[in-house]
Amino acid sequence: MYPSPILRMQPTRPSFATPKEGQSAHTISQRLRTLKRIPPELLPLGVVLGVAVGAAIYSSTKKLMTDKTLRLTPNRPEDREH
Repeated sequence: MYPSPILRMQPTRPSFATPKEGQSAHTISQRLRTLKRIPPELLPLGVVLGVAVGAAIYSSTKKLMTDKTLRLTPNRPEDREH
C-alpha cells in the first residue's frame, strides 16, 4: 500500500518562531510599516468595530455609574426584613 499524501506532508517551517538577531527589537516606524500590509478593504471593518467597542464601553460605564437601582454590595443578613 502507498501512504496517503496527507501522511507524507512535512511542515515547511517549525511551529515556534524565534526572532532573528536583526529583528528582535522593532522600532515604532518599523511597526507602522507593517500596518501598510493590511488590505484596504479591512479598514472600514476596523473602524466599525472600533466604534462598536467604544460605544459598548461607554454605555456600560454610564449604566454602572448612573443607575441607582443596581445592587453594588450583597445584602447582609442583619439588613433583611423577615
